[in-house]
Amino acid sequence: MTLQHTRACDSCRGYLANCAGPSIIRTLVLLAGLWASFPGVLVADPVLLRLANGSSHCTGQVEVFIEQQWGTVCNDGWDLLDAAVVCRQLGCGMALLASSSAQSGKRSNSFRLSSVHCSGSEGSLMECSAQQVNDCHHREDAGVKCAEPPQLRLVNGSGPCSGRVELLHNEQWGTVCDNGWDLPDAEVVCWQLGCGTAISANGSAQFGQGSGTIWLAEVQCQGTEATLAACRAKPWGVHHCSHQNDASVVCTDPTEVRLVNGSGRCSGRVEVLHEQRWGSVCDDGWDLLDAEVVCWQLGCGAALSAPGSAHFGQGYGPFWLDRVHCTGREAALSECSAAPWGAHNCSRGQEASIVCAEPPPLRLVNGSSHCTGRVEVLHNQTWGNVCAEGWDIQDAEVLCRELGCGVALSASKVTHFWRGLLWLEGVNCSGMEDTLSACPAGSWGAHACAHREGAAVVCSEFQLVNGSSPCVGRVEMLHNQTWGSMCADGWDEQDAEVLCRELGCGLALSASSKAEFGQGQDSIWLVNISCSGTEAMLSECPGTLWRVQQCHHREAVSVECSDPAELRLVNGSSPCKGRVEVLHERRWGSVCDHSWGMEEAKVVCRQLGCGPAISAPGQAQFGHGHDPIWMDEVDCVGTEDVLSKCPAKPWGTHECTHSEDASVVCSEPPTIRLVNGSSRCTGRVEVLHAQQWGTVCDDDWKLVYADVVCRQLGCGAAISALGSAAFGPGADPIWLDDVKCTGREATLSECRTKAWGEHNCDHGEDAGVVCTGTAMPSSTIPLPVLLLLGLVVSLTLVLMSAAVLFLKWRRKRYKVLHHSGNEVELNSQRTHWIQGGEHRTVKAEATEKPPNKIVWEAKGMALPQNKPQEGQGDNCSSLPDIAS
Repeated sequence: MTLQHTRACDSCRGYLANCAGPSIIRTLVLLAGLWASFPGVLVADPVLLRLANGSSHCTGQVEVFIEQQWGTVCNDGWDLLDAAVVCRQLGCGMALLASSSAQSGKRSNSFRLSSVHCSGSEGSLMECSAQQVNDCHHREDAGVKCAEPPQLRLVNGSGPCSGRVELLHNEQWGTVCDNGWDLPDAEVVCWQLGCGTAISANGSAQFGQGSGTIWLAEVQCQGTEATLAACRAKPWGVHHCSHQNDASVVCTDPTEVRLVNGSGRCSGRVEVLHEQRWGSVCDDGWDLLDAEVVCWQLGCGAALSAPGSAHFGQGYGPFWLDRVHCTGREAALSECSAAPWGAHNCSRGQEASIVCAEPPPLRLVNGSSHCTGRVEVLHNQTWGNVCAEGWDIQDAEVLCRELGCGVALSASKVTHFWRGLLWLEGVNCSGMEDTLSACPAGSWGAHACAHREGAAVVCSEFQLVNGSSPCVGRVEMLHNQTWGSMCADGWDEQDAEVLCRELGCGLALSASSKAEFGQGQDSIWLVNISCSGTEAMLSECPGTLWRVQQCHHREAVSVECSDPAELRLVNGSSPCKGRVEVLHERRWGSVCDHSWGMEEAKVVCRQLGCGPAISAPGQAQFGHGHDPIWMDEVDCVGTEDVLSKCPAKPWGTHECTHSEDASVVCSEPPTIRLVNGSSRCTGRVEVLHAQQWGTVCDDDWKLVYADVVCRQLGCGAAISALGSAAFGPGADPIWLDDVKCTGREATLSECRTKAWGEHNCDHGEDAGVVCTGTAMPSSTIPLPVLLLLGLVVSLTLVLMSAAVLFLKWRRKRYKVLHHSGNEVELNSQRTHWIQGGEHRTVKAEATEKPPNKIVWEAKGMALPQNKPQEGQGDNCSSLPDIAS
């Protein structure tokens, strides 16, 4: 029969008839449920399993409680997987032994279970299949020996190496408060549990809230303790936390792969551990990249071969993995794609195997590849650490060279990964040695390493060859401890930018995939990557790696980087502000702020290609440096082109601390300019790229494109777009060609062009621009026409103004009246009027009146009018007003 988990029948408590089929466990659940139904009675989960007659509660004869009676388990088919379930159910450690005979003689109890079969993953023995029998002899009692229960566990995670941290104290499990919980604390937990390294140390009950006592708070581990209980913390049970503050940990899984039947630990048939059982890997699609991952995971050397067909003999367990596909960059075989666990179409004779090289006497661990990580050396067949005191870039260079990696990128220190023995201290290489063991150092093992800091290294897995400098050439990549050329789909400037940064060079000047620096002869690796341009290393870019035959050496990619600067600004928000650092003896160091001022800042800004200096702060305004203080009492005139030309104390001579590190704030550099013209708005077009000015080719250079340049510079509209180096040929790179603008762009960089530096021009084709010089709406009318139009408009305005003035004068001087047959005029003083060509005085001839009404409107006023005589009509209304 199959024993069901008690929860499967929870709904049947008190209703035996509703549970289909006979079940011993169901009967037990029924009894427990009936007892629990009585008012006022609290019942914990019934104890269904125990180990009897052992030295502890984790060792002894297996007994189960069925039908209100304890009975033994027959050992028919009893194995370690069944024992593992018993140990787990009892809260003990891992199963050490599954005995096949009674360890304490005959017992009077009857047998309750036989033919138990567990997969090893069940939570209790009730979930395993079994039979109820009474024909077993007590010499066949099943027994178990479990490890003692751990004092530490992770719960509610995806496996035993992730979850909420719980400690066993006073026989009660409790949680840990997350106050001050960090990665060194998590590292101790992972180490104590036999897991891998700590990935994260989380708080805020990320894996759910606990329910027991909060045992520890304010834990402070250095990362080197053997147990969490050995770390500093408040007394047991003293805290100011709630279960909302429960701490948790995520560790890497322990090694779950091994090689068997080989000549050493680095060769043999591949076996993986799943559900606490070892099984084989099918050789379908098994290749050298898969083998490389296993060799790396086991700490062996490079993969030499990946044989199939049970090369090291047939396995005995299940086939756990099939159709494995690794890219070669995974840290463990479990990270590779494969068919689901146990799903395969293989048979015996198809087991996969590998042969790895023996490990070198040194290695880098806990890094993203075998060329990055903490330094460990092999001595007396035991791996140990190298103390970081005195560890520098020269030591790292020797180590990278010995490992067959590229150049040393950094020599750093680590603390929270410290484990094992300390073998070396005081390593002092010149940088020219072939092996680390050839460098002067202390005696093996005779060290204390006061700061408990381990040496670490980052080596590059890429190099440039066949170029004029280490920053120019064909790209070679180290894979499987073999250097080979690289071809890449879509290799572009963003990819090159990352590689230049990784190699410690300047900015990327060009990126080519046409073997411009010769074709390689060794392996060639096809890489499909897509960098954003901001990554620190090429290995951080998303993509895949594999070896193919269709990738030809004529497609090898190459890179041209600018030479590394000897000056930089760090910790600022842009490359033009920050703490000043100079490169000396291949090591970066800071500058002391003694006598530091604007003259020195001007030189720094000029050297970096930034804009004018804004300020020259001291007192480590952009943070304290960590490397040497190289310069002190720098005294520049302000006209020097590089800082190293300014008088200063000898290199490394100073009386400063890093709290006196000098800094600079420069304005941001322009990205476009016009040179060799009569003003800043006229000249040859030059653009800034990779900290270097370069020209623009005149292919299809048009006025609408020049208009964008003028607008960007604040120089108004473009008057003309000139080619053929009208303002003289440039001497720097030709950065842009085949520019295509719509005319609406704000900057030239928004227009479509060829890739930076890609062109078919020479400097006799440099483009130029003439702008109006003031910001105004753009115009396509040539300058002579504009001047002529301006003259015409001016003359027109003058004539119109004169006419207006004349009319105003005339309107003010006279008021005009039209009369049939006569013209009557009255001057403005109203002293004279004319009628019929004769002048008459108004005063003298006051009795004479005009024959009709005089109506005159001047400036909006109506003069007094006489009423018309009897019988006379007003004949003026039909005449036009000559004033209008």
